[in-house]
Amino acid sequence: MSQTKKTFSIKGMHCASCVLVLERSLKQVEGVMQATVNLATEKATVTYDPEKVTDKKLSSAVSNVGYQALITEEIKTEDDEQKEKQQELRSLRLRVVVSLALGGLILWGGFPGLMKTAPMILQSFWVQLLLATPVQFWAGFSFYRATISALKHRTANMDTLVAIGTTVAYAYSAVVTVLPQLVKSVGIEPMPYFDTGAIIIGLILLGRYFEAKAKAGTSEAIKKLIGLQAKTARVLRDGKEIDIPISEVMIGDIIRVRPGEKIPVDGVITDGESSIDESMITGESMPADKAKGDSVVGATMNKTGTFMFKATKVGSDTMLARIIKLVQEAQGSKAPIQRLADLVSSYFVPVVIMLAILTFAVWYIFGPAPTLLFALLNMVAVLIIACPCAMGLATPTAIMVGTGKGAEHGILIKDAESLEIAHKVKIIIFDKTGTLTEGEPKVTDVIAYGGFTEQDILRYEASLEVGSAHPLAKAIIEETELRKAMPLEPIEKFRSIVGHGISALIQGKSVFAGKEKLMTDNGVDIALAKGDMSRLTGEGKTLSLLAIDGKLAGIVAAADKVKSTAKMAVENLKKIGIESIMITGDNERTANAIAKQVGITRVLAEVLPEEKEAEVRKIQAEGKVVAMVGDGINDAPALAAADIGIAMGSGTDVAIEAADITLINKDLRSVVSAIVLSKKTMRTIKQNLFWAFGYNVVLIPVAMGALYPFFHLLLNPIFASIAMATSSISVVSNSLLLKRKSIV
Repeated sequence: MSQTKKTFSIKGMHCASCVLVLERSLKQVEGVMQATVNLATEKATVTYDPEKVTDKKLSSAVSNVGYQALITEEIKTEDDEQKEKQQELRSLRLRVVVSLALGGLILWGGFPGLMKTAPMILQSFWVQLLLATPVQFWAGFSFYRATISALKHRTANMDTLVAIGTTVAYAYSAVVTVLPQLVKSVGIEPMPYFDTGAIIIGLILLGRYFEAKAKAGTSEAIKKLIGLQAKTARVLRDGKEIDIPISEVMIGDIIRVRPGEKIPVDGVITDGESSIDESMITGESMPADKAKGDSVVGATMNKTGTFMFKATKVGSDTMLARIIKLVQEAQGSKAPIQRLADLVSSYFVPVVIMLAILTFAVWYIFGPAPTLLFALLNMVAVLIIACPCAMGLATPTAIMVGTGKGAEHGILIKDAESLEIAHKVKIIIFDKTGTLTEGEPKVTDVIAYGGFTEQDILRYEASLEVGSAHPLAKAIIEETELRKAMPLEPIEKFRSIVGHGISALIQGKSVFAGKEKLMTDNGVDIALAKGDMSRLTGEGKTLSLLAIDGKLAGIVAAADKVKSTAKMAVENLKKIGIESIMITGDNERTANAIAKQVGITRVLAEVLPEEKEAEVRKIQAEGKVVAMVGDGINDAPALAAADIGIAMGSGTDVAIEAADITLINKDLRSVVSAIVLSKKTMRTIKQNLFWAFGYNVVLIPVAMGALYPFFHLLLNPIFASIAMATSSISVVSNSLLLKRKSIV
C-alpha cells in the first residue's frame, strides 16, 4: 500500500485541546494512518493512503471540528506566507484596540468609585450596552464560530470556555439594562457587568496577539536558512554568461561564481580555485580552500577567487533545501513528553465546565447575598482562568527553538523524539576511520620480503585496490603514483572478502592483500613479518599484508591523522558524565594506539562492519542509552540500532538517512553541543510544563472562591483573564530564552 505524507497549515487553534480534537478528527478519516498536529507551528502532518484520502476529505475533517485547513498552502511562497501572517496580526491588533478602548470606556462609566469621574453619558446602562455589543459579537466572533463548530461535534475547547464566560456576563448585564425591575424583584440591585465581558475579550485577544508575535520568533531559524539562498546564478549558455533566477538553473549547467558572491546551487568545480566560507551551512568558522574536482555547496559564500562549477543538485535536492525540510519536519514533530500535556488537556475543558457549574451551584446555595451575582462572577472567573493553552505551548515552542538553534550550529535533528532521547545518553560509541580520524590515511611504510622490491609491493597492491572505495586504497594508489611505480597490472577474478581484504589473479599469480587473518586463513606464513607488524601496529598504523602465490611478499602501512577536535570532544563528554567507546575493524594494538591519543579507554577492535550493529546492541543490554557516531555506509545499521545515531556531515547519504542527528561540520565538539542542546531544551520544556500545570493547579481553586471563607478574597474575572494571557506569554518567552543559551 502506498503512503503519502502531507503537511498543511490550520487556522483557529488556540490550545492543547484544539490539538487533540483535530488529531482525533483527522485519524477518523478512512485511510489516514497517522496525524500529528502542532500548536506552535499551527500545522498538521498527515500520513495516508492516497487512493482513499483526498484533500477535500482532510479539509472536511478539519472544518467539521471548527477549524480551517489550508491544504494548498504548500505552493505559497515564503513572502506570501509572511504577508498573510502580517495581515492576520493587523486584524488581531485592530480587534484588540477596539475591544480594550470600548471596554475601558465601559469600565470608566461602570466601575464603583471610578464612575464618579466619568461623563454622565458613559454611566448610562444603555450606552454601555451599545459599546459592549460590538466587542462581544464582532471582536469576539472567533470565539463563537469555534464554539458552535466544536459543540456540533460534541467537543469543547478554550474558545468554548471564553464564549460561555463572556456571554453569561453580557447576557446578565443586558437583562439588568432592559428589565431592571425584574432584577430588583429578586432582591438584586440592577448593576450591569458589561466591562467584565468586554475587558476579558480584549485581554485574551491581546494575549493572543503577543503570543503570535512571540511564536513568529521561534521559527526564525527557518527564515534565516531560507534567507541564505542566492537569488540568481550566472550561467554559461550558448557561449554567453547570463544571469538567471535560481529556479531556472538545471543540472549540468556551468556556473561562474565571482569573489563575494553566494554559490547558487550544489556542484563540482570544473575550473579555477577559491577560498569558500561554509560557516552558514557547516558552522565551521575557517574558510575552506577549493580547487578543480572539489564539491561546493549552494548558499555558501565565495571569498577570494573566481571559478566555474557544474551544477549537480538543484531545487529541492540541494543541501540547503534538504536542511530546511529536515528542520521543518523536526519542528513539526511531537516529543514523547508532550503526551503528558496532551493527556491532561483532553480531560481539561470538560472538567473545567463541570467545575464552573459546581462553583455556580455552591455559591448560589451557600454564598452571601446577592447569591446569583456571586455565583455568576465566580463561574465566569473559573471559565476564563482555566485555559490549557500554556500547556499546549510548553513543549512545541521549546522544540522549535531547540531544533532551530541546532541548525544554526550545523546540528540537524531529525525529530523532537531524538532531541528528547539525546539528553539521556550515557555512552557514545565512535567509529574510528573518518569519525575520530580525518579518514584520509597516508602511506608511511612499505616493506618488501622474498626478493620483491618496494615498487613491486606498491604496484601489486595498487592494482588490486584500484576499484576499491576504501580510504586505505586511495592512499596506496596515491603513494604508487608518487613513487612512480606505475603502470598498474591488469587483474582477473577480483574478489572482495568483506572486512578482511581482497584477492585476484595478476599475470596468472594468485594475489591476496589485506589483514593478518586473511593471510592465516589462506595458509600464508607471516612469521617473517611478525616483528615489523608488532612495531607498526604499536605506532597506531593500519597494515595491508600482500601475499603472492601463497608467500608473504610485503607490508604496506598507513596512518590516519586524528582529528584535532577529537581529544577535546572526549574530555568534554567525560565532564558531563558520558563514557566514550571506540569501535574499529583494526587490530587491537593499532586501535589502542589511536584510542590513547584521544583519551578513550574502552576499545572494541577487530569488529567487522556487519558486527557493529551487534556490538551496539550488546552495550545497550547494559541498560544504558547509547549513541553511535559514524560516517560510512557500513555504519548505517549501527546508527539505526543505537538509541541515537549521529552521522558526520562528511559521510554518505545512507549514513545520514539512518541517523537521528546529522552534524554538517567535521568538528567532533558538535557531538557535545548536540547533547548539551538536548539537555537545555528538555530543561526548558520541564520548566514550561511546571509553570503551565502549576498555574492551573493554584489558580482554579482561587477562582472557585476557595480563599473566600478564610480571607474574603475572590478573583475578579478581569484579573483571571490577565493571568491566563500572562501564562501563555511567559511559556513562549521562556522558550525564546533558549536562543541565548550557549551550547558550545
